[in-house]
Amino acid sequence: MVERRPVIGVIACGRPVEGEPAQAVKQRYLEGVERFADAVPLIIPSNQSAQNAADIVARLDAVLLTGSNSNIDPRHYGSESAAQAPVDSTRDTLSTALIHAAIAAGKPVFGICRGLQEINVALGGTLRDMRGTGDAPTHHAPDDVSLDTMFGHSHPITVMADTPLAQATGGDGLEVNSVHFQTIDRLAPGLAVNATGPGDIIEAVASTATPAPVFAVQWHPEWRPQDRPHDLAFWRYVGQTARTHYQPAAAAEQTK
Repeated sequence: MVERRPVIGVIACGRPVEGEPAQAVKQRYLEGVERFADAVPLIIPSNQSAQNAADIVARLDAVLLTGSNSNIDPRHYGSESAAQAPVDSTRDTLSTALIHAAIAAGKPVFGICRGLQEINVALGGTLRDMRGTGDAPTHHAPDDVSLDTMFGHSHPITVMADTPLAQATGGDGLEVNSVHFQTIDRLAPGLAVNATGPGDIIEAVASTATPAPVFAVQWHPEWRPQDRPHDLAFWRYVGQTARTHYQPAAAAEQTK
């Protein structure tokens, strides 16, 4: 009998193409799920109604909130500050609904970069914009460089002992690629810091009281997991956790 691979929902981001709405997911995210997590990626269009969140989650074993070229609208975490980059409010709304639906269904939620920020905001935390601060150059490269050069900007992080990140990677000091313009300001209740970077910026979080793991990193483990053992470990953790929390009832529901 062939062992069933878990199905992991990967949220897309809205990007206009020739003036028309479009949805996109970087190939590297799909490869991370399929090749390194040994799971089946299912793209979740971010422009659908948040009312569909529970139905979407019912067909999945886990949810992965990816990075994006947009910021989270400050209004979603109660700030009156003007957005300093393009925002994707539709994705913000759906991501929040998916996070709560997955937690209610006892299914894992994973976040990468923007995904970490979405999880923090959805659970009651806030963000701050990094541009114009002394921390910004450490965490993102100039806009006019190639992606290869941008993701070559790495920095060390400190991993807290006895955390999911420490257990997954086996490391207490890692070198990561963070490229982002927002960062956690107030940590949401129920989340614990798993790692910090320069300037005490939070680089990884995990839940402390949810039925299934909620785990997110600020950096980009999808970029070159074959070259970085701790990034490969991230994807293996995603796949193993999705398999561990696989719910046969959900699979049976898919066949109806």
